[in-house]
Amino acid sequence: METIIGNLSVDCVIFGFNKQSLNVLLTKRVLKDPETDETLINDYTLQGHHVMVGENVDDAAKRVLLEKTGLKNIYLEQFHTFGNTDRLKNAKDQLWIKHMYPMVSDHVVSVCYYSLVDSTLVKPDKQHDFTSWFPVADLPELGYDHAEMIKLALEYLRNKIFREPVGFEMLPEKFTLSELQGLYEAILNTEIDRRNFWKKVSQMKYVIPLDERRKTTARRSAQVFIFSKDVYERTKKERLSLSY
Repeated sequence: METIIGNLSVDCVIFGFNKQSLNVLLTKRVLKDPETDETLINDYTLQGHHVMVGENVDDAAKRVLLEKTGLKNIYLEQFHTFGNTDRLKNAKDQLWIKHMYPMVSDHVVSVCYYSLVDSTLVKPDKQHDFTSWFPVADLPELGYDHAEMIKLALEYLRNKIFREPVGFEMLPEKFTLSELQGLYEAILNTEIDRRNFWKKVSQMKYVIPLDERRKTTARRSAQVFIFSKDVYERTKKERLSLSY
């Protein structure tokens, strides 16, 4: 059995989009009294784990992502390190650590990442049956300082999408402009003028229209697009901002 580093962990804020809201992947944390069966803890946490001895921190984050999503080679960015000495002082967190990880130090430093995925492809393994998506605007009770992690990760994501087209990581390979606009509105939590948005997107050489349409209603259909990373890399100097 591999040995964990008791005071070093990684936590991953995994964002997904379901055409309506920006969501984050959470896992239920439940602890019951072994004698009375009383529920002592019933909340949710981000996807995380301790770093193993001899394991690189980035590799630990990739391991967590693979275990919790079943996916490899997905967007991953380190955004902050949480290391306050009181971050595990909450009574519920202390109780959880005492029962589940008695070897863990009271002062755990967590290196945090955010990841962007197409949520339709996520397939958590059987050990994580209590893992599910929640809208970032309507989160359940969270353990540790994970609410703060999500808030900060969202700030980084909102700043990032004005500089790089990372939002495409959360869309399927083929998408409509309405879906793309919905994604940006969900991330920024604001309505965007349709005509202005579509005009800007039409000037982006890396958003490529296909000779294909998708039925959206009984009488209407929409053109389908793809995002080309190759074209984006070749046209970085011509980058246009989607700022609002």
